[in-house]
Amino acid sequence: MTTALLQTTYFGPVQWYQKLYRYDLCLIEQHDSYQKQTYRNRCVIATANGLQALTVPVEHHGQLVKDLRISDHNQWRRIHWNALQSAYSESPFFEYYADDIRPFFERKYDFLVDFNEEIRQKICELIDIHPRVEYTKEYQRETVFPDFRDIIHAKHPQPDPDFEAKPYWQVFQHRYGFQPNLSILDLLFCMGPESVFYL
Repeated sequence: MTTALLQTTYFGPVQWYQKLYRYDLCLIEQHDSYQKQTYRNRCVIATANGLQALTVPVEHHGQLVKDLRISDHNQWRRIHWNALQSAYSESPFFEYYADDIRPFFERKYDFLVDFNEEIRQKICELIDIHPRVEYTKEYQRETVFPDFRDIIHAKHPQPDPDFEAKPYWQVFQHRYGFQPNLSILDLLFCMGPESVFYL
């Protein structure tokens, strides 16, 4: 049985969902220390003005990821949903999936890990993949299986010979060219039921 070790993600990138699809078991680390500018609480989308990072504000005080509470700072839910509407309203499948995605910006969640897990379950349902996912019981210092915790990184990605971003149609491709490895929402809104073929 093949196993991969991942971070938790907020509407994670295509590369992260590829691991869910290709490995028999995915372990999600929840006992690591919080770091800024990672996919744990941010996703990247393509907009009319180029790439935009959407970040969930968290209350962190040297805490483990499993203990991170979501902050209600700056009406971020409304800002994120408006950004998605603006970026993807012209995409082929935005209206089709909007009712599935909107509730994540209407309901309050206390903990980031719980929020991300509900997102993961919904995205897997919409893409029609059925991964086996477990959460770590303690911090994984050394592993005998592939460790993608630092490889799939928002600011400092590491080489991943397993992942090649296959081009697909994007809303602003005519302006910026194909933008690889964006949030899974970009793939979902642009390719709909065909999304699974890009994982």
